[in-house]
Amino acid sequence: MTSQTENTATADRSRRGSTGVSAAAPAAVNPNAGGRSTGRAFSIVTSVVLLICAVLWLVPSLWSVKTSFTPNEVSALGAGPTLTDWNLTLSSYATILSGGDIWNWYLASAITSVVTVILTVIFASMAAYALSRLRFRGRRFVFALIVGGIMIPPQVLIVPVFQELDAIGLLNTYWAVILPQVPAVIALFVFKQFFDGLPRDFEEAARIDGANFWTIYRTIVLPLSRPVVAAMAIVTFVGVWNNLILPLFVLSNPDLMTIPVGLATVQGSFGQRLSDIQASSILGALPLVILFLLFQRQIVEGFAGSGLKG
Repeated sequence: MTSQTENTATADRSRRGSTGVSAAAPAAVNPNAGGRSTGRAFSIVTSVVLLICAVLWLVPSLWSVKTSFTPNEVSALGAGPTLTDWNLTLSSYATILSGGDIWNWYLASAITSVVTVILTVIFASMAAYALSRLRFRGRRFVFALIVGGIMIPPQVLIVPVFQELDAIGLLNTYWAVILPQVPAVIALFVFKQFFDGLPRDFEEAARIDGANFWTIYRTIVLPLSRPVVAAMAIVTFVGVWNNLILPLFVLSNPDLMTIPVGLATVQGSFGQRLSDIQASSILGALPLVILFLLFQRQIVEGFAGSGLKG
């Protein structure tokens, strides 16, 4: 009996020596295994959803590009001939570019968009910095009142804006398109969120050195706000460039028409010339695509730094 017990103990010691773990000890369980599998499954699902969304976005865009290179007489026959015909041509682009009107539209859109961006960034950042740093009675109420403007559709204000511009004689001018778009509530909100997150050490040090409120804003806060300034500038530029309702109401001079208004006239005059319509649409959207591809990093960094990330 004693010999059998000694043999069992010897065998147990040999197993512990080879594995480092007692034979009676339970197998270790990795607590992170379930989390890793869940994270992997979530990544797969999100990748599939993003892929589906990308395909849904790309198919109409690719279809528009294909139609613009298809002759008008083929695209007028319907989707089937447009898809199967591969005798591509640049005639639609030549027709639009040779007409000359699109260059006026480009100029008008560029002027109104650039000036609106400059004024919006200046006034929105100044107002947001004041609301973020100054302490005065009713500050929260003023901010809530301003942000409440997001809930008012711009289309509701078209008639009052038109009457005001008519009263001061600004109809059929670039200012009629620029001034109503300068008070951008979303830009003020994003700037304020960004300023609230900025550390105040530099400002307090500058104030000790004798810098006033304006000097601190201009020399310290704005340089630190480059990401959000770039993001708001690009978002505002895209919004003004794509605005159709306001220029359509306040401009009747063909030489002052912006890209969206000009495209609306093209669609009305071209009739069934679908290829020409698609070519003009692509030429109108091309500057925005180039702008986004060049500055997409600044857009992401600006919104992430403003505290609006998900």
